[in-house]
Amino acid sequence: MTASSQVKGGPLRWSGLLALSCAAFTAVLTELLPAGLLPAMAPALGVAGSRIGYLVTAYAAASFLAAVPLTAVLRGLPRRRVLCGALLGLALSNTVVALSASYPLTFAARLLAGATGGTLWAMLVGYAARTVPAERRGRAIAVVLAGITLALACGLPAGTALAGTLGWRAAFAVAALLALLLVGWVRARVPGLPGEPAHARVPVVRVATRPGIRPVLSVTLLLLLGHQVMYTYVAPFAAHSGYGRTGLLLAVFGGATVAGIWVTGLLVDRWPRRTLLGALALFAGVLPVLGASAGRPAALVAGVALWGVAFGGAPTLIQTALVDASGPADADVATSLQTTVYNLGIAAGSLTGGLALDTAGPGALPWTALPPALLALATVVAARRHAFPPRRRGAVPTTGPVAGAASVAVTSPAGDHAVRRCADGAGQ
Repeated sequence: MTASSQVKGGPLRWSGLLALSCAAFTAVLTELLPAGLLPAMAPALGVAGSRIGYLVTAYAAASFLAAVPLTAVLRGLPRRRVLCGALLGLALSNTVVALSASYPLTFAARLLAGATGGTLWAMLVGYAARTVPAERRGRAIAVVLAGITLALACGLPAGTALAGTLGWRAAFAVAALLALLLVGWVRARVPGLPGEPAHARVPVVRVATRPGIRPVLSVTLLLLLGHQVMYTYVAPFAAHSGYGRTGLLLAVFGGATVAGIWVTGLLVDRWPRRTLLGALALFAGVLPVLGASAGRPAALVAGVALWGVAFGGAPTLIQTALVDASGPADADVATSLQTTVYNLGIAAGSLTGGLALDTAGPGALPWTALPPALLALATVVAARRHAFPPRRRGAVPTTGPVAGAASVAVTSPAGDHAVRRCADGAGQ
């Protein structure tokens, strides 16, 4: 991000930020919807339940492969045009899934959704940061990332409930319509931003090798792997535990993620390391509880609630650590790397969970998720200096050189990357 890309001071553009948040909501809903609809989709497409789980794998794998190269190819194009194109891709994919009676066609549509969704995720945080004053960047990013929570807390349970009433195809049709309507909202309310000139693009390798980046990406991968082993196959696991109400269980998880984000918001600026360690320890600790929940629905519901609290604040905590490690100027590049790793974790988790489900049954899922959860915790413990320090490194507001303008001194862990950037939009 260049200094000239930052808008002048003033009120937040709430309509545009909410449109970006809804884009995040739609991407998460599209990605994870098969997990809640697994029992209904499998017989309709004539495949085993584990192969419906692989539809989540397909999305994540396509995002993993496409995020960095597509982001690099499209960096020179106007940002709003790319955003609308990604939303149209999600709309087309969900429409095909809603109409398809063929598993291979459905799988291909999920690959398209993954590629466009990966492109969308790589630009959302950077887009939000560029459309608000520098001193309000954190709040803007929080608003956009709230779309993840809303998708988990409301979108997936609502989609599951709608499928129970009108059929699973209706759930994908509604997701397609939502993406289509968002195109109009984005065009009307999200500010148009120019593409990035070639001379301003920082090489991906240079960002990836900065101190702290690799531990943050490792924690992202391990956490998502362990989480997705459980989340993709929550329906068969719930049935194994004697609790067949998957929609209600997803609602419990989603509501708990809201609590997790609220707690994280109170603690992240003062104790980021302790908060992340606590969240990862809670996630690892609850997996044995879930593993022992067979025939004990109350233990299952309580375990899922604690899992939701632990996982709810993780995206904010990890994203904050990533931006601190990369430096705000290169957060867009770092986010594209994280998008790739994030979806690799989802793909690996849903694939690993499917193999565990086929070979050992649903009771093996928590024990399969436990090793990566413990490794994520150990990585944070070890990476104290650069990736997960006790106190945040960040921006310190100072008096700007122009009356009424804000200037931000940004200190990055990379020694050659300490810069001073003005937030008055000069040169825009």
